[in-house]
Amino acid sequence: MLTGGDENRTGLIQFHFHLLSTLPEIQLLIFLAFLLMYLLSLCGNTAVALTVCTDRSLHTPMYFFLANLAVLEICYSSVIAPLALVNLVSGRKATISLAGCGTQMFFFVFVGGADCVLLAVMAYDRYVAICHPLRYTLIMNWKVCACLVAGSLVLGFLLSLHFFCDIPAVLRLACTNTRVHQAALFIVSVTVLTIPFLLICLSYVFIVAAILQIRSAAGRCRTFSTCSSHLTVVLLQYGCCSFIYLRPSSSYSPEQGWVVSVVYTFVTPVLNPLIYSMRNKELKDALSRASKCESTYKGR
Repeated sequence: MLTGGDENRTGLIQFHFHLLSTLPEIQLLIFLAFLLMYLLSLCGNTAVALTVCTDRSLHTPMYFFLANLAVLEICYSSVIAPLALVNLVSGRKATISLAGCGTQMFFFVFVGGADCVLLAVMAYDRYVAICHPLRYTLIMNWKVCACLVAGSLVLGFLLSLHFFCDIPAVLRLACTNTRVHQAALFIVSVTVLTIPFLLICLSYVFIVAAILQIRSAAGRCRTFSTCSSHLTVVLLQYGCCSFIYLRPSSSYSPEQGWVVSVVYTFVTPVLNPLIYSMRNKELKDALSRASKCESTYKGR
């Protein structure tokens, strides 16, 4: 957790991190828990990405976006988790330079912003598939899909240029008037969170309207099942980020912020592949086939 900064005689600014516990045993347990979650997120998201790439039955726009989301989740957790784990295992109050902090947060916001935009792209993909099924392959061709993913990365990159370190925490450490910076933070947060979320909501309004027009209950359930995993991930992702970045600065609590940061840095990347694999039959079957092939290969 970022707690303070100082400036020595050479002008080097460093920020300090509080240990999560003063007891070495508790610190070790926290380290092992975080390490386990990080490794699970790497394994789960890598399995999803590789399965989509190697299984021809999954070579569709929906799974193409899912594979890119899995890669972003790997990058997302890898920006923060390794440094956090090193700080936990070091057993002392760790520091990070202003340049290192800025670099870390640049990539964190870059990947996180692209993640949010990509979730909106995935909602649009479901909208086209459900509301315009006859024109789906024409609208969502591979060139369009590649451009949408590239656009997500470009928007994430542009948004990341505005951020340094964990912004709410750093702003509270500043000695000067931070109102202008807080206003800029809020505007950028609205851009990266609210606008994609509104697009997601708009897509699902049309999706729900189309589903309600299906006469059979089985058909409605089958159609909605293609969206349920995406909707679950959206609520989890946007819930955590909105709690941190869309609250008034006066109500910001470093302790609450730390808890939510742990959720979207360690827990969310673990849950996303589980949510998609458990609620998506095609992906579950593909993962099962890949696992069986690997077992057969090792048996030889």
